[in-house]
Amino acid sequence: MGDEVGMIGVCGIGGVGKTTIIKNLHNDLQRGSKFQKVIWITVSHPLNVFELQKKIASAMGERLREEEEVMMRAAALMEIMRRKRYVVILDDVWQKFSLTEVGIPDPNVQNGCKVVVTSRSSEVCSYLRCKIVEVKPLSQEESLQLFLNTVGDGVLQVPGLEEILKLIVEECAGLPLAIVVIAGSMRGVDDVNVWRNALVELRDRVRSVKDSNDEIFRRLRFSFDRLDSLEVKNCFLYCSFFREDYVFSRRELIECWIDEGLIDGLPSREATYNRGHAIIDRLEKNFLLEKDSSFSGQFGRYPLRRAGAKMHDVVRDMAIIGIGPEFGYMIKAGMNLVELPDQLGWVKDTGKLSLMENNILKVPPSLPPKCLSLSTLILSSNPNLSEIPESFFGEMLALKVLDLSNTAIETLPNSISKLENLSALRLQRCMKLKYLPSLANLRGLKKLDLHKAGIEVVPQGMGMLISLEYLDLSFCHNLREIRTGILPNLSSLQYLGVCCLGVCCLQIRNLEEVARLKKLETLECQFYGIQDFNHFVNKFKDFQSAIAYSLGVGTARDMLRHSKYELVINECQIGKECVVLPNNLEDLWILDGKNMRSSLNKMVMLEMEANELRRCRIWDSEEIECVVELDSSSSSSLCCPVLDKLELLALQMLPKLCELVRVEGATTPPPIFSNLKTLIIERCSGMRKLLPLELQQAFQNLEEISVYKCEQMEEIIASPNSGASSDKFTFPKLRRLGLCELPQLKSICSAKGVMVCDSIEEITIFRCRELNRIPVQLPLLDNGQPSPPPCLKEIKIDEESKEWWESVEWDHKNLLQPFLNYLSN
Repeated sequence: MGDEVGMIGVCGIGGVGKTTIIKNLHNDLQRGSKFQKVIWITVSHPLNVFELQKKIASAMGERLREEEEVMMRAAALMEIMRRKRYVVILDDVWQKFSLTEVGIPDPNVQNGCKVVVTSRSSEVCSYLRCKIVEVKPLSQEESLQLFLNTVGDGVLQVPGLEEILKLIVEECAGLPLAIVVIAGSMRGVDDVNVWRNALVELRDRVRSVKDSNDEIFRRLRFSFDRLDSLEVKNCFLYCSFFREDYVFSRRELIECWIDEGLIDGLPSREATYNRGHAIIDRLEKNFLLEKDSSFSGQFGRYPLRRAGAKMHDVVRDMAIIGIGPEFGYMIKAGMNLVELPDQLGWVKDTGKLSLMENNILKVPPSLPPKCLSLSTLILSSNPNLSEIPESFFGEMLALKVLDLSNTAIETLPNSISKLENLSALRLQRCMKLKYLPSLANLRGLKKLDLHKAGIEVVPQGMGMLISLEYLDLSFCHNLREIRTGILPNLSSLQYLGVCCLGVCCLQIRNLEEVARLKKLETLECQFYGIQDFNHFVNKFKDFQSAIAYSLGVGTARDMLRHSKYELVINECQIGKECVVLPNNLEDLWILDGKNMRSSLNKMVMLEMEANELRRCRIWDSEEIECVVELDSSSSSSLCCPVLDKLELLALQMLPKLCELVRVEGATTPPPIFSNLKTLIIERCSGMRKLLPLELQQAFQNLEEISVYKCEQMEEIIASPNSGASSDKFTFPKLRRLGLCELPQLKSICSAKGVMVCDSIEEITIFRCRELNRIPVQLPLLDNGQPSPPPCLKEIKIDEESKEWWESVEWDHKNLLQPFLNYLSN
């Protein structure tokens, strides 16, 4: 639409594809250069103006004052928004509101801005004075094609199935969400009788309702009913416990399933996790869960964790309204409640109650009689809930899971000691919590999570918890010690988290007790000094090889949980004593190094046989000059076996770093990094040349080279006579090349050299104005004519570099124009 249309409202029934359309629009706008900011906000229900303001300001790169009133924040946000030409996309709006109330200036011809709203209600769009675009259901032909794309074209080869398939597609009523979910549930089925039965079941469900919401719910319910076990169905329903549009990590979700006993009976926690991942994969393949990469943590630009998952809001509504009551589930998460629902609002025979992420200030002395069979109570993330009456738990004798995490609770009532059926007690980040009553009677307790709680002493009776499988005391800064004799009693323990306990870390005597826990599978532990850590590594070698671990040395920080075997050295002075690495270490982080030495192998014993190391990150050290420093006698990679399998090397904020490998008295460094896949260099201001010619053959497995904000970087691939060399540099697996904000970068390789990287998918060049030539060689077709690399998807250039692009040399550059995208940020 032209500049005259400032407000656009995309409306239609749930599941019709509004969000998918707007996601495509968002991605297209991101690649264009017309707008300085393209902002996506999921609004959801109920509308929270304060949170909406916060998200918009954050997307603009600003912060609003938390203590200000909404109107003051709106005025401040209004000023921020007026500075740039923007598009704001507000997805899934349920309630009427005014832009002025939030702080969004009216989009008009003068400011050239746009606001796009998606809603199930045309009234909401009309109230906002939007130009309404109604999204209509797909045609029968479009529906059939989408169904086939999801279920697989092979079903058409099954005799007699095509007509039945068309009838099933017809029952989906052109709703893309229903089509992909139902198709996903039938994937792999080639028995005509099963398809025929599916058609009957689907028709029975759809034709028994008239309400449009119920119609989509019944179609989705069909896919739920086809899940192959009650275990998977219950796991799916639990996903609705979280607020709308919540992105949960796999670890978080699987831990909740374990607490509920939804996945049980497996021989180890690792086996239980594997089962949990399989269930999530199944739900994603059936489109009942959506993958969401926004959860992934980052180290620089490297993703640290597996992507999270979320529920489509319509699927969640179906789970809560259409199925939950049958299972005794009552979900009131993220509803802005300030008190518990009154008696009329309770589901009969409520078994599981989720009140997470509300603003509940207090709870009544007791719950209604309908809750006597309550087995799960989740009150987490009610930040102002500070007190629970003594009698509150008096009649909840069936309670198995209690979650009070992220609340302001200071003490727990003594009545909690009567909850003899309790199996999980979650008190994460209850920083004001000082007192827990005796836990001696909770013999069935399997999980006690006190991560970042304010407790000063270990809870009384903890040594009696013979069924305890999971204990997290990490970051209990007020906790002074774990008394000797407690840990050996916890003979069922599978997971133990004891990072940063008060003024001291876990003592060696405690570690000797930990080493005797025969069922322990995972240990997260912190050491304050290199000497203590080395003592642990040397003394408990057999113990380390039998468990997964996240170990820290120096100042404590949250563990990464990126791999099964990781070590974080943070703000630690590494003196004369080198760090001894555990044999099976996979991840090594060295952060905020103080008084460190000039190279990695002068700090860490790289000559040891700890050769499972896959990822190494060094961040913010003023002393590091090179990664590996060798003498002239070091002629092979055997000098650093630890680096043989290294796949990722990330070097950030190292001002003295000038080279990767330094060999004193020799000209040819050994091929140390032969398995490296990802190389990230960021804010290393002293580095001028990245890859010496002599090391180029060692980087044949590189898939990504990313160089950011290195002020002195002049060349990526250097050679002794770079001016005249006509070398060919081959990187057969390179998929991504990123060069950003390198003001002195003059060449990627020698003046006449070329890079052969036929696997290249993405090239990003931002603000490298001195670069005058891109040496990536285009492959030749059978007829001898040049062609774009076969895997190339995109060339990203910052919008300020349009003139630079016009002048930069690149043979046959005109062939690459279709892949070019100018980005504003």
